[in-house]
Amino acid sequence: MHALLHALRMSGIMAWELLWALCLGFLLSAIVEAVVSKEQLGKLLPNSSPRTILVASALGAASSSCSYAATALARSLFRKGADFIAAIAFQFASTNLVVELSVLLAVLLGWQFTLAEFTGGPIMIVLIVLMLRATLTPKLIAAARKQAEEGLVGRMEGHAAMDMSLHQGSFWQKLTSAKGFTATSHYFWMDWYSLWPDIGGGLLISGCLAAWVPQHVWQGFFLTGHPVLTKVWGPLIGPLVAVLSFVCSVGNVPLAAVLWNGGISFGGVIAFLFADLIILPILNIYRKYYGLKVAGILFVTFYAAMALAALAVEFLFSALHLIPQHRAARIMTESIRWNYTSILNIIFLAVTAVLLWRFLRTGGPAMLRMMDDAPPAGDGHHQHCCH
Repeated sequence: MHALLHALRMSGIMAWELLWALCLGFLLSAIVEAVVSKEQLGKLLPNSSPRTILVASALGAASSSCSYAATALARSLFRKGADFIAAIAFQFASTNLVVELSVLLAVLLGWQFTLAEFTGGPIMIVLIVLMLRATLTPKLIAAARKQAEEGLVGRMEGHAAMDMSLHQGSFWQKLTSAKGFTATSHYFWMDWYSLWPDIGGGLLISGCLAAWVPQHVWQGFFLTGHPVLTKVWGPLIGPLVAVLSFVCSVGNVPLAAVLWNGGISFGGVIAFLFADLIILPILNIYRKYYGLKVAGILFVTFYAAMALAALAVEFLFSALHLIPQHRAARIMTESIRWNYTSILNIIFLAVTAVLLWRFLRTGGPAMLRMMDDAPPAGDGHHQHCCH
């Protein structure tokens, strides 16, 4: 009982340290989604040329999603005529190059990890594109499209189909309008609703590992006694730890901090963060969406690209002397204290309350019920909330 209470206490402290950063990240993400439309995305991704991949990455970063919703949206784009490889690039950008992830990394681990995520992310996407071009034949893509057209349900289908963005006016006009306020509040709470299981699971797992696993066990597992070997081992083992953790998206960040404090290499942390799209439940969704053979190819290419991109980041940042020398992620504080974190939490809780008020008054609960439903047959139109 004492060990369990200690783990829960560590999880609670981590949640308090993360609260304002999560609220800020979700708010910025909601603002972007409220002014950037998902409509016509499929027509913008006709092939896998460098220009299209760049557009797909930019649109993905602007269409921030949880891992499940990103996977569903990529399938939706593919069904609407987007190139398969471009849709995959969009999917990775929408979970790995997003605002909320960068905020959490900067707060918990330091700006170096944020920079590494945004350096390694494009490298990973390029590697995935090259590998998929080399392995996916037209026959395989045709088989994947046939499977995708069957419309088998994965998870967060309704989330992926929704588009509550505004289409007229400047950025500031959209943001300050009544509809912009409503859309922002809906996206904000939609993100919380879709991600709280991953965030909660990540905090609970991180608390247990931080409380129960001795430091020497981590150091032995990550080969910290072998300076060169650990730099290679980290990027290789990082994605596999993520696969088995079942935690994805921003829920991975607290666990990444625990792994970093435990001794995993810098590149290992980055590889672990990249691997939110190959956890076991999502691999099963790939099987449903595209068939077993294509799902297997996706896993192998994704894993290889994640490990290689993280390895490149490891050696690049080492050469530039950008890897932090001290392992002291902020989630490891022993108690909640009155400091700037507490002040920021109070401020963002007030902002959250205002958004909750708007959300409840403008059909938000009904919108959340739509999130759990599959989109209409044919997936021809995006769903909209009631403004």
